Amino acid sequence: MIKALIFDVFGTVVDWRSSVISECLTLERNTGISGDWEKLTDMWRQNYIPSMDKVRNGNRPWVNLDTLHKESLIKILDELGIIGLKDENIEHLNKAWHRLKPWDDSVEGLNLLKSKYSISTLSNGGIDLLTNMAKLQKLPWDNIFSAETFMHYKPDPETYLGAAEKLKLLPEEVMLVAAHNQDLLAANKYGLSTAFVLRATEYGINQNFDLKADEKVNVSALNFVDLFEKLNSYNKK
Repeated sequence: MIKALIFDVFGTVVDWRSSVISECLTLERNTGISGDWEKLTDMWRQNYIPSMDKVRNGNRPWVNLDTLHKESLIKILDELGIIGLKDENIEHLNKAWHRLKPWDDSVEGLNLLKSKYSISTLSNGGIDLLTNMAKLQKLPWDNIFSAETFMHYKPDPETYLGAAEKLKLLPEEVMLVAAHNQDLLAANKYGLSTAFVLRATEYGINQNFDLKADEKVNVSALNFVDLFEKLNSYNKK
């Protein structure tokens, strides 16, 4: 019996790519400084896992995702030859990750799911990032669990098992909801239940991966509203 849902956030709950590109375009309008913003956004995301891996592998002390994101952003701006941004422009753009917009079904679906289950984040984003996003976008979390909560980034076991421990539930009573099979398989490895939600354009219209659930995933849904219906059936098994 599933008693609690924990959610990956970037890509699963919110549309990071369109949101960041939109923030970049606003920055261009405000500063007159132009750039290849789609490329910057994609490169920024490509730096996400490698930057966290340096922390996970013990090659640098713990820092939160805002710090890693800013370091990556400064490097990418230099690589793309985008010059002239002031420190406050860079800081504001870095905080775009606090303002990501939800997918169309996210708020409705989360409220539906909250009517029957505890719902919490389990994100590599920092606590303030997730809190700011929740307030701005009306995401109705019961709890905010972050890599910062456990001082470990996913897919370290301390994140998945730590969330179950915080909820005082067995791992199998907790279901990770994500649009990414890699995340789900890691949670499955440590005994959690799993649900795949399709986000077919997370990486743009030519996305060719994470278009269906791995066979080891317990539940597969088209969106959060569909997930609510699927879980009703799953919990009756």
